[in-house]
Amino acid sequence: MGTGFLGIFASSPFKPLQAHMQTVQSASLALVDFIDAVFAENWSKAEEAYQSIAHLESQADAQKKDIRLHLPKSLFMPVSRSDLLSLLAAQDKIANKAKDISGILLGRRLKFPENVQDEYRAFLNCCCQTIEQAMLAVGAFDELLETGFKGHEVKLVENMILTLDTLEDESDKLQRKLRAKLYEHEEQLNPVDAIFLYEVIKWTGDLADRAQHAGHCLQLLVAR
Repeated sequence: MGTGFLGIFASSPFKPLQAHMQTVQSASLALVDFIDAVFAENWSKAEEAYQSIAHLESQADAQKKDIRLHLPKSLFMPVSRSDLLSLLAAQDKIANKAKDISGILLGRRLKFPENVQDEYRAFLNCCCQTIEQAMLAVGAFDELLETGFKGHEVKLVENMILTLDTLEDESDKLQRKLRAKLYEHEEQLNPVDAIFLYEVIKWTGDLADRAQHAGHCLQLLVAR
């Protein structure tokens, strides 16, 4: 960010947060590529995808630190500094979780049984859609600033957040279905591997949970 960073905040405090969210979403998309490589047992490609996720997580972390460092104490806008920082923290946890998921699967050379993989892919895709919806909502805040947080744009963002909640609910349903399917095939697994796979399911669900939390942070910004 560097030179001109304060000027960016002066025009819109959301620009740096939007850039951060784009990095976070890129990490979630890289996780999809990682999972495809893992299911194909292409561990060299999985390693490459993991390095991409790790790089994006590091980039998001650097962006987060830069935002915290340069965010003015007073924004002279209808948003509070603490609310923006809460949104930033919610976004950042998504990239952290993507790195956690890929790290444990790669480290243990672990994958879901073949007859459970389709369910995991559907679950992960739904979580990624939730993240994308959060990114779209964050991106819509430029229009809100231009209208002073009034009018049609407020309703538009509120509807985006409702869609986000619907996607997160769907991810919860898919998570329950996936857990039940894995339980049916648990006897195929090393007991320690089974424990880690259930943990991966939980962490994957956390991707959607964190995206929904980001949406709720946005909702507070609109309400205030």
